[in-house]
Amino acid sequence: MSNFDDSDAFEAAAAPVPLSQRAMGARPAPYLDGLNPAQRAAVEALDGPVLLLAGAGTGKTRALTTRIAHLLNLGRARPGQILAVTFTNKAAREMKDRVGRLLGEMVEGMPWLGTFHSISVKILRRHAELIGDGELHLKPSFTILDTGDQIRLLKQLIQAENIDEKRWPARQLAHLIDGWKNRCLSPAKLPKGEERAFDGWGGRLYAAYQRRLLELNAVDFGDLLMHCVNLFQAHPDVLRTWQDRFRYILVDEYQDTNVAQYMWLRLLASGHRNICCVGDDDQSIYGWRGAEVGNILRFESDFPGAQVIRLEQNYRSTPHILAAASGLIAANKGRLGKTLWTEAEEGERVRLIGHWDSEAEARWIGEEIEAFHGGHRHSIGRRSLNDIAILVRASHQMRAFEDRFMTIGLPYRVIGGPRFYERAEIRDAMAYFRLAVSPTDDLAFERIVNVPKRGLGDKAVQKIQIEARERGLSLLEGAASAVATGALGGKGAGALRQFTEAMGRWHADALDASVNHVELAERILDESGYTAMWQNDKSPDAPGRLDNLKELMKALEEFENLQGFLEHVALVMDNDKGEQSEEVSIMTLHAAKGLEYPIVFLPGWEDGLFPSQRSMDESGMKGLEEERRLAYVGITRGEELVTISFAGNRRMYGQWQSSLPSRFIDELPEDHVEVLTPPGLYGGGYGAAAQSFGQPFAQSVMHERAARADVYNSPGWKRMQERSAQRAQPVHRTPVVIDAEPAARFSVGDRVFHQKFGNGTIMGIAEDTLTIQFPTGFKTVKAGYVQPASQPAQGGGALDDVPF
Repeated sequence: MSNFDDSDAFEAAAAPVPLSQRAMGARPAPYLDGLNPAQRAAVEALDGPVLLLAGAGTGKTRALTTRIAHLLNLGRARPGQILAVTFTNKAAREMKDRVGRLLGEMVEGMPWLGTFHSISVKILRRHAELIGDGELHLKPSFTILDTGDQIRLLKQLIQAENIDEKRWPARQLAHLIDGWKNRCLSPAKLPKGEERAFDGWGGRLYAAYQRRLLELNAVDFGDLLMHCVNLFQAHPDVLRTWQDRFRYILVDEYQDTNVAQYMWLRLLASGHRNICCVGDDDQSIYGWRGAEVGNILRFESDFPGAQVIRLEQNYRSTPHILAAASGLIAANKGRLGKTLWTEAEEGERVRLIGHWDSEAEARWIGEEIEAFHGGHRHSIGRRSLNDIAILVRASHQMRAFEDRFMTIGLPYRVIGGPRFYERAEIRDAMAYFRLAVSPTDDLAFERIVNVPKRGLGDKAVQKIQIEARERGLSLLEGAASAVATGALGGKGAGALRQFTEAMGRWHADALDASVNHVELAERILDESGYTAMWQNDKSPDAPGRLDNLKELMKALEEFENLQGFLEHVALVMDNDKGEQSEEVSIMTLHAAKGLEYPIVFLPGWEDGLFPSQRSMDESGMKGLEEERRLAYVGITRGEELVTISFAGNRRMYGQWQSSLPSRFIDELPEDHVEVLTPPGLYGGGYGAAAQSFGQPFAQSVMHERAARADVYNSPGWKRMQERSAQRAQPVHRTPVVIDAEPAARFSVGDRVFHQKFGNGTIMGIAEDTLTIQFPTGFKTVKAGYVQPASQPAQGGGALDDVPF
């Protein structure tokens, strides 16, 4: 891709070795001790292109950092002649620290060890004047816009063209432009079809945006790489300067590179050709943000004569876990192939269990975690909660686990994002519900009065506050008064009138026991325009936010009314405050990349959820293979025990819907899987997962395992087993009724029933709070959550109908 011939590099390689290098070659290299043969081969293969195909947990970071130390120790390059590229600043710092420890000294003078963007900034600052359109050009003092600045600038351009921003939001245009820049497509290089994006304005607005950036002497993050590539292609002398500077190039996580990063590396490496790329095609899971797995798959064709070294000895997981992961990923066609192995003991097989519904799945996982934490699983021993992780495909799945853990008092942390009830969209929705139930909730009013946008600025809100304060009204009443008296005018006044009138209707419905509270909640979000706001938002995280709102509706179904639900959330969130020394980790599979835990739970393995139906619809077979790689990443996070689970039924849009086990389950190798699925999961016979391995296998293994599992020794389980032949539909649980009255009718020693904890004995009473001893231990709950044990369970069923 440059004007220089590759033969130049071979002539340089054939030149005599300088005396300094020959002298340094005799220096000891203790850092090579302890490397396995494949790692040592990767470290010592210094000349020419090398692809280090490193499986999960095979010590790739050690190999990469030792390679840098070896180059420095042998004198093959000075620190400033090594280009080492990572994806995060944290990874760059860790790499530099490791090299220093290996050499027994601080590594200084390595200015070209960093991320793609940080290195590109340094290059652009030196050649900024060469970037421009003939009339304008960058100056070395250019600024880098963050996402907020980028959105504001695009809004100005959209408004200047009189485009309806509600239909065509700036965030959608920013996403388009970022995608084009990730593919190194400047406005002049856009394909004709893509120029017509954004209602025909895409290409024109992109060109106007780039010109405006030049006028401001600014760039965005996408420009950093695209400008570098354009600079190298347009100015061969500049490219040759940087090729000569970088004698050795090392790249981490090569499978995650996009088109722009790929072109950037190809151009720089076409000089000396001493490039070493480290990656794993089986862990390429970021296609949704531009990563191209094809970059690593065609490495040998891009760099003829390249060495491919496979790191296959795993230092993380047991043989059963590795075999299960390898058997699964083997179904992918687009891969280079490798076989992971380990010297570790066999350990436990991967466990597979199906549950009646998603609530039972969350309950069972919670009980398993408590058993591991209490040391009741002898094969594993007592484990800290910090050793346990739950990895989900989509963030909305976290809600069931968070609710369960908050209810039973199990400490947890959410990695890579806020907790479910702390997410912006959930807090907004809850604020709408709070205001509908209690119109005097001024904090809720302030949060959502201009969400979605109603044309109310800070001054308008101040006027409402003044009106309310002077008249002794709530903010909602103050808003209605300000509109009625004319204190507020214009477009914002009309939108505010509609909002206050709608809130009055919603409040009346919230007090009406005949109105279904779930339907009311959906109506509030629809009529307020909040749902439409996210439906019209074209940013990548908008679909996830809509899924979270749907999950919130599921949570509402368990309660009698909005007030009961709001009380429940307020109580469990308040009880959960404070730092914990031990916490279970909950995160998405994407956020788990690079992490490892002794015990891993992988819930929600159902077709449509995992693999994601959206991914398959948008990307077809390519999307399915990336989903399978994501499953491989999930399994290989586990060190000692991995449990995969699925639910036979999930509640969707207020209705129970049957779900089928993930197609990935049938791809797991039978010899390395232990099936725990109870009989009767699908209304008779054995669960689908057990059937997929054959009936004899299910009968011989599952019954024995189920008999030992604490959850299946309960009377409820035995009754469910007896009735499995007759039960063909999922259990429809009656919503929890929350009694807001105090606990006057209870006394110490009374037997009570709790919907989730079962029967217990009251050990203490403080106002409306009860301390109750349940079979699982002492719990502190509000009196409204329990009823006398002598009363039948709501819905007419007997208390002993609870299956677990």
